[in-house]
Amino acid sequence: MVVVVTQTSIRTQAPARGATRAPSDADGSLNALGLFTVLLGAALPLIDFFIVNVALPAMDRDLNAGPALLELVVAGYGVAYAVLLVLGGRLGDTFGRRRLFLAGMAAFGVTSLACGLAPNAWTLVAGRVAQGAAAALLLPQVLATIHATTSGPRRARAVSLYGATAGLAMVTGQILGGVLVAADVAGTGWRAVFLVNVPVAAAGLVVAARAVPETRSKHPAPVDVPGTALLALALVALLLPLTEGRAAGWPLWTWLLLGVFPVAAVAFYVTERRLESSGRVPLLPPSLFALPGLRRGLLMILPFSAGFGGFMFVIAVALQQGLRYGPVEAGLALTPMAAAFFVASLMGPRLVSRYGNRVVTAGAVFQAVGIVLLMLAVQRDWAGLSLADLTPGIAIAGFGQGLQLPVLIRGILAEVPAERAGVGSGVMVTTQQSALALGVATLGTLFLTLAPSMGMGDALARTLAIQLVGIVITGLLSLRLPRLLA
Repeated sequence: MVVVVTQTSIRTQAPARGATRAPSDADGSLNALGLFTVLLGAALPLIDFFIVNVALPAMDRDLNAGPALLELVVAGYGVAYAVLLVLGGRLGDTFGRRRLFLAGMAAFGVTSLACGLAPNAWTLVAGRVAQGAAAALLLPQVLATIHATTSGPRRARAVSLYGATAGLAMVTGQILGGVLVAADVAGTGWRAVFLVNVPVAAAGLVVAARAVPETRSKHPAPVDVPGTALLALALVALLLPLTEGRAAGWPLWTWLLLGVFPVAAVAFYVTERRLESSGRVPLLPPSLFALPGLRRGLLMILPFSAGFGGFMFVIAVALQQGLRYGPVEAGLALTPMAAAFFVASLMGPRLVSRYGNRVVTAGAVFQAVGIVLLMLAVQRDWAGLSLADLTPGIAIAGFGQGLQLPVLIRGILAEVPAERAGVGSGVMVTTQQSALALGVATLGTLFLTLAPSMGMGDALARTLAIQLVGIVITGLLSLRLPRLLA
């Protein structure tokens, strides 16, 4: 989704009267160290969504968790994260984004420590839910701070770097997870995937306190309690049964929750529309969706992120359980994707300045070609599949993703006014995170359902074919975007 950025849409927001600034650039804008720090804050929650994928077998052996609890380790984090993201953005707008960034970073470090020290599976699940809530405080402040403290070309570069960071974090999470589990640092095994966050969060706190400027909305609004409750109910009713249903045997409660979802979603929309019509500020103002860039971009983020999340989960399971790869091999299989994504994300801004939104379309074509090559490799010789066989498809798919994601994120936020930066970023990240969790639930369930009857290889090929449909949809939607991106 690409839009023309106007002068109105790139105004730099001044802090609210009386708000303090941390030392940064002289004019209160985000300097290089501050940008690095907030991007670190963006990477941590996204890495932790994926880092557990290659650690699940080790957790199962150590904690005797079973499939239902293992899926809760993934789902508990993802659902709490998705449910609270918009609220996290609103709290940052109201109480100060640097303050919420620091609180979220501290909470993320503490909850990561709790996960790393968990004595049993249920304690780990509780820790992961708390960790997801901490991530929801932390992540919305990143884009909101960038949006409120930069403008023009600096904002475009910063948002492009955010997009690159987000994509790389999602891929390298599984690579890092495999390395840490195999390294068994000081006998910690899988616990290292959580404990590694503690020193990183501590360092981030120290630097953020000095390098990230404080910003907030000029007109902070009170928390929309009914809207928050209804959004939470809708997301839980959708994501929890889809994630847990297969492992739990699809009991009655999963179907009841799925029935609640459309009712809660409609009630949420009606409530938000009524609040905005009465002059109050809802949690998610429906008027935001009048912005064509945001509306169209969110529509494209859904299939893109669902496919991305599902692919990362399925490939980890297929390689470890189907081909008996170790955690390091399973992680290293994705290294070409990370490298190609990084190269493409660096090329993106220059290509966009020349070709506009057609870069997104080209990215979808590259990604589709990569997935087709991967399908052919899987079907040709599943039992003898090597890392070299996987590399061409994974690398080309990663290059295509790198052309798409940074541009999509930049375009989604381009028209959002600075005073709504927290809400706008919260909406974008909630959509992305919900789609990632939805992709794990749907594509993961499809793969795990098909694998026992048709074998891992054929199940993987069938799942990749479904992902290919989502890529084609993303590519077709990109053709309807405005021609130029400023």
